[in-house]
Amino acid sequence: MTPSDIEKLIEAAEKAVRNAIAPYSKFKVGAAVLASDGRTFTGCNIENPSLMLTCCAERIALLKALSEGCKSFKALAVVSNKGDYCFPCGCCRQMLSEFAPGISIYLKSKTGIKRYSIEELLPYPFVR
Repeated sequence: MTPSDIEKLIEAAEKAVRNAIAPYSKFKVGAAVLASDGRTFTGCNIENPSLMLTCCAERIALLKALSEGCKSFKALAVVSNKGDYCFPCGCCRQMLSEFAPGISIYLKSKTGIKRYSIEELLPYPFVR
């Protein structure tokens, strides 16, 4: 991916974070996943008083893409309203490992952008 492609993906994630619903944690997250066919799907976290029912931005973006028939992915960008690197949670990492093997994950903070592979973030995924 070119630096321009990465910046566009991060911009999509930053736009998505504006739609986050996080009245309990005040921690808003936006994500954008780039499918191999060039389409971008975004997601934001949505909280519920029963925190077990909260949905992460990364999973929402991934599930939107999967539900539209995408099966191959290039990259995922994740940003938060806190300005620090926002790593995907364990559940999101497992979903990405299953449905987006080989994906590059870009995290943005006030200090810059870091890239990780899903294998770096989840070296021992649960497999059947």
